[in-house]
Amino acid sequence: MTKTYDDIIHLPRHISEKHPHMAVSDRAAQFSPFAALTGYDAAVKETARLTDERAELDEYMKAVLSHKMQIISDRFKEQPEIAITYFQPDEKKNGGAYVTADGIIKKIDEYERIMIMADGTVISIDEIIGIEGQIFENM
Repeated sequence: MTKTYDDIIHLPRHISEKHPHMAVSDRAAQFSPFAALTGYDAAVKETARLTDERAELDEYMKAVLSHKMQIISDRFKEQPEIAITYFQPDEKKNGGAYVTADGIIKKIDEYERIMIMADGTVISIDEIIGIEGQIFENM
């Protein structure tokens, strides 16, 4: 009784004369994952990324911040160490994030409505929601 393939099992392997032998690394590339939707994963991650909504300050909090900025202006030469919490709008979608910058104020530009920290961070005055520091402890 003969088994299936007994007639060809011991024949030498065919080597093509037309096509060169494929390298192992090229052969492995055939089986690498295929991304039919290029950029889809990035789009899903971007959509899933959470952003905060900008908080609206009431008149009392605006007055407190204005008073604190006046104190900073009056004592500018002392270079007080302060922490400013502000809203940083997201570049890609609605909302943003609240960020706290610690350091010394280098410049306050009332015309442009920005504060520039000593490390170069530019903060929009309209986005500030909190200012803290030792110079405010007597308030």
